[in-house]
Amino acid sequence: MIVAFSVSPAGGDDDGSVSEAVARAVRVVRESGLPNSTNAMFTNVEGEWDEVMDVVKRAVAAAGEGSPRVSLVLKADIRPGYEGQLDAKVDRVEQHLDDA
Repeated sequence: MIVAFSVSPAGGDDDGSVSEAVARAVRVVRESGLPNSTNAMFTNVEGEWDEVMDVVKRAVAAAGEGSPRVSLVLKADIRPGYEGQLDAKVDRVEQHLDDA
């Protein structure tokens, strides 16, 4: 399964910057050892249901340190029996672009 998620604390600093909190969440994902990528909007992580959800839960806790509220947006592609899709899905799209 691939999960794309975005987590952000709310009700904390007045400057509106959440990059430090997001970095704490991304650190949890990267240290998990699961395949992952981060872009301007989401962090993607791939693995089995329980391990991915555990990582998301710990990332939310890390991002929420010192905040009274945390927002989580999550989208999942649940496809049992498939691995390596974090890159393979993008590769298939790129192949179509190259063929055009």
